Amino acid sequence: MPTAHLNGIDVHFERAGEGSRVLFCNGSGQSLDTSRPLVEAFTARFDTVAHDQRGLGRTAVPPGPYTMADYAADALAVADHVGWDTFALVGISFGGMVAQEVAVTAPERIERLALLCTSPGGAGGSSYPLHELRDLDPDERARTAMQVMDTRFDEQWLADHPGDRLFVQAIADRPAPAPGSDAERGMVEQMEARRGHDVWDRLDRITCPTLVCAGRFDGIAPPANAEAIASRVPGAELRLYEGGHAFFAQDPAAFPDLFAFLAS
Repeated sequence: MPTAHLNGIDVHFERAGEGSRVLFCNGSGQSLDTSRPLVEAFTARFDTVAHDQRGLGRTAVPPGPYTMADYAADALAVADHVGWDTFALVGISFGGMVAQEVAVTAPERIERLALLCTSPGGAGGSSYPLHELRDLDPDERARTAMQVMDTRFDEQWLADHPGDRLFVQAIADRPAPAPGSDAERGMVEQMEARRGHDVWDRLDRITCPTLVCAGRFDGIAPPANAEAIASRVPGAELRLYEGGHAFFAQDPAAFPDLFAFLAS
């Protein structure tokens, strides 16, 4: 499992697959290990590089605070390490925030940009404040997390849709980091950096073909936020899908559309 010393920290990354070059940026609290099926969907079709973002997975947990610029610099450093001057960039949720920061910082390096279930911040709208979930009691936290994941999710919906019920259960079953551990601190630092995300006034710097995708029932990154991104990025295409924050796993049209865009 490759590790590179980048920007003063050890960053775990993986490269697999053949085809067009794709740099993949993962979502909040996610590592390559916890999102293996998602990463493999890309490695099956593209020459894909993905990394554990600072504070997560097998990457180091440096002292905070972290900024969105730090996460973008790490992503660019990984691309530099594998020798990529230009590449397609995919960001999901928090990774979409990182991808936006990368694209406005180094637009000349991005060949194609795909932003999924994410927000621009600022006047364009922010994603749900996930850091506030920490202050809720466990039952309320689980209920709120379920409802913002997909605004249709209630007990009756999940009873009638076993696939969605299994998805919610899989998320609930993920082990939480031990209290006081470095892993917990890394997740908290990520949530704090996320609070400061705002590329709204810089989105017009993006010059590559851009696809913005959202779920119609996403309570974390509402469709209005995706519409705002598309309105600000020159020539961007907006597509809405039947699902919530994980629409790409709910709507069978999502991945084929995304892969076709990346392969264009």
